[in-house]
Order: sequence, then C-alpha cells, then structure tokens
Amino acid sequence: MFKAIDQNFIEKNNKKFLKDQNKDFEYFQEKLLKLKLNLGLLKKKVFEFNLALPSWGVGTGGTRFARFPGIGEPTNIFEKIEDCAVINDLTGSTSSISPHFPWDNVSDYSELKEHATHYGLNFDLINSNTFQDFSNSKSSYKFGSLTNIKKKIREKAIELNIDCIKKGKILGSKGLTVWLGDGTNFPGQQSFSKSLENYIQSMKVIYKKLPKDWKILIEYKPYEPAFYSTVINDWGTSYICAKELGPKALSLIDLGHHLPNTNIEMIVSRLLDLNKLGGFHFNDSHYGDDDLDTGSINPFRLFLIFSELTNKKNFKNFNKISYMIDQSHNVTDPIESLIQSTDEILNAYIKSLLINSDELSSLQQDNDIIGINNLLKNAFNTDVRSLIKQIRLENNNSIDPINTYRKLNYKKTKSKVRTKKIFSLSGIV
Repeated sequence: MFKAIDQNFIEKNNKKFLKDQNKDFEYFQEKLLKLKLNLGLLKKKVFEFNLALPSWGVGTGGTRFARFPGIGEPTNIFEKIEDCAVINDLTGSTSSISPHFPWDNVSDYSELKEHATHYGLNFDLINSNTFQDFSNSKSSYKFGSLTNIKKKIREKAIELNIDCIKKGKILGSKGLTVWLGDGTNFPGQQSFSKSLENYIQSMKVIYKKLPKDWKILIEYKPYEPAFYSTVINDWGTSYICAKELGPKALSLIDLGHHLPNTNIEMIVSRLLDLNKLGGFHFNDSHYGDDDLDTGSINPFRLFLIFSELTNKKNFKNFNKISYMIDQSHNVTDPIESLIQSTDEILNAYIKSLLINSDELSSLQQDNDIIGINNLLKNAFNTDVRSLIKQIRLENNNSIDPINTYRKLNYKKTKSKVRTKKIFSLSGIV
C-alpha cells in the first residue's frame, strides 16, 4: 500500500475535511442506532468488499468515430498498474486489477506480478480477446472465433483462451472471463444451432484446462458488433452454456449488456437462485451499451441490484462473486471516473445493507406496496458517504479522493515520462 502516493500527502489533505467529517459521521451513527444496525459489522462488510479495476479502463476510451487521449496516458500494462495503484491508495477498495490479453501481453509474467505486488495490487479475473485481429494474425476472426464455421479458426481462439489461463496462473488469478462478439449481420449468414454447438464444444476444451480452484465466466450481450444475431445474446443462453460446461462455469452480468428497460435486478435474482451468478461488470447506460460511469444515469437500479445480492437468502455468497468496473472514459480523466464509480458502487452496496429484511418480508406478506416502496426509498435516500469516508480515514486512505488526486497533478507529472505518442484513433479501447 501507498507505493503510488505518499501517505503523508494523503493525511495532510485529510485534515481540512476532518471537522465536517466528524460532524457528518456523528449524525450517521445516530441514524444507525435508530435502525438498530451494528456499526462494526457494517464497517467489516464494506472493508471486505473488493472491486477490481480493468486494465483498459485507465486509458481513454472512444467510439467508432474518434478517440481523444489525455495527457499522461498509460502506454503499457506496467503503467496501467501504476494508475490503478493511485486509485487504490486513495480509496482502499480496489486492490485488484483485471488484465486483458493479448492487449496486456508482456515478455515476463512473473515480473508483471512482482510489479503489481510492489504496488499492493493482485490480479483478478483474466479477460480474453477474440473479437479483433492483431497485426501478427495469420487468420481472421471476422466471421467469428469460438463459433466460427472453420475448425482451424475455432482452434486458434481456443488456444488463445488456454494461453490466457497459463498467464493467469503465473499472475495468481483465479478465473477467466470469456466474451466474444460472434454473431451475424444478415439473416441466414450462419446456422443459429450450429454456431451455439460450436461455442459449447470450443468452451468444453477450454473448461478442461481450468485449474481446480478456477472459474470461467460466460458474458452475454444482445448486439454489437453483430447486429442481426449474437451467439451468446442473453442471460438464459449464458446459463444454459454454463450448466452444460459444469460447476466451474458461471454467468457474468455486464450492466450495459441488456436491451432498454430490461429488469436486470430480476436477472440477478434468477441467476442467484440457480447458483450460476459468477460476476459483474459495472457501468451505466442510457441508450445501449454506452459504458458510462457507474451510477451516473440510474443509481437507484444499482441499489436494487445490490438489494438482491445482500438480502438474507443471498448474502452468504456475496464475496464469492467477482466485481469489476467496466467503463469507457471518453471525455473525462479515467482515474477520476473510476474513483467516482467506486464511490457510487460503495454507496449502493451500503444502502442495500440498511434494508430490514424481516420488515420487508412482513410487508410483502401483507401486500403493503406503499410500505415496501417507502422502506426501499428510505434506505436509498440515506446519506452513507460519511461511513465511506470514515472507513477510509481509519485505513489511512483519502476522505476526498478526487480532491486529493487533483492536488497531486499526477497526470501532468506522468506526461513528462510517458512520452510515447498515442494516436487519436477511432475504436473502443
């Protein structure tokens, strides 16, 4: 810890917020007494919550039209780790980084692990990329990867995923996330049935290579880059495939990977009931898979999702699920966006813990709709920011991470050593 930022700098910056923090936290403690909640237990739950940062998330994202990099952009995975360490030193809640291969390929993975350990970070799930071609590719994923009609290309995609497992073992990871853009843009382009069969058969080969203590997460998405059909298009297809593969295969929910007005919190409940919910990719959306900052559009939905995760029935499995931010920061400093998203996620999580499950169950028995709504809204409208700040204060992190970060002039300093030219190309990063 505190390899990226001098701890004394954080403590010095915290002092100017102490008076207001003490006052706000005193009021929050009074609120907890009325709710008959244990402060120590609440702190413990929040402290144990770990949120992974995506290696690609600390770089500026983009669209199909343009990308506008900022100053001090990380140019490789080692520099990405430095940026992630800054976020973790400030917030104390993001001690894991999720790499993406081949994007983050290096020559020495033991060295990469040591670099992360030096900064107090470990590696979360590995992400594989078979949705684009690279300069040294001898064949193309243009018409699919794990589902491609050509066996040779399927085998290439299988080998890439197995290679990700090998790298992940060196890095200390415990799982692999598989998302692919395989699908079609025209009716009849491929057989719906055959493409899914190819997918399952390909994944079975990958599944057999998983270490005993690993899991493999199946991510789904209704459209893009395929716009007529996508092979793994919804949670039902993801669940069927996970069930077909075995107990180490689970479904992953990306909040942006749903059609408008989909009831995501109900999907969370269904997958929990089926013991097949393995992970989350947090972001927000307004039109589609926008990859906007988490909680920037619909914080109440985020709260409802956590309410399903933390209710009496499900909370025992809460820490078995993998949580990661997955955003594209097109117009903001990515570090600031990731800090703010971390706050939104913690806010939603803590508020869900304020819900009295017994009272909710009783109101449901009586079909007291307004009573239920008030119970949820009272929890959602409770200001829990002072608890987050108090936990950070007690663990020597920053009370106001963005304020502290801006005082660092971090990107300006990094721009003097990160001199590699990053071209303004189109394409999502």
